[in-house]
Amino acid sequence: MGERIAQKPITIPQGVVVQVEDFRVSVKGKKGEQAIPISPHVAVVSEEGVLKVSLKGTHPKAKAIAGTTRSILQNMVQGVTEGFSKKLELVGIGYRAQAKNTILDLSVGYSHPIQVKGEKGITFETPSQTEIFVKGPDKQLVGQTAAMIRHFRPPEPYKGKGIRYAGEVIRMKETKKK
Repeated sequence: MGERIAQKPITIPQGVVVQVEDFRVSVKGKKGEQAIPISPHVAVVSEEGVLKVSLKGTHPKAKAIAGTTRSILQNMVQGVTEGFSKKLELVGIGYRAQAKNTILDLSVGYSHPIQVKGEKGITFETPSQTEIFVKGPDKQLVGQTAAMIRHFRPPEPYKGKGIRYAGEVIRMKETKKK
């Protein structure tokens, strides 16, 4: 059987500062700063460029909490060094997007343009009018922002028009026959 995720140490890259307090861990890097509260059933130790998560006590869910904590910490370290990114594609005649750093203008078939503001370090890039990159240090916030943008015009199953994730497969339907 494989090693439990919680037992794998997290390597802290150069230039990343990790502060471990009683029930809180904060990570600071070139792309930003993040902090999370820690469960009393889990202990986090930072030593010699490595972060380790271990169990405290015998709570029935302690192992699961430890694994989740470790994954979140790994994502925080990756976020403040490299950042995260999600790509969205616009499909439809006249559908286009234009980014102005933290503001995204969407024209997706409504009578008015939609403006999306990026929060807490979220930025937008539009290499072309039909491509959107959502970027930021917080993996959860990047995914949530991308989902919110997709929600304005989800892909419909007849022509496939709408906003979709890059690589998303849309199941197409045939039109009604007489």
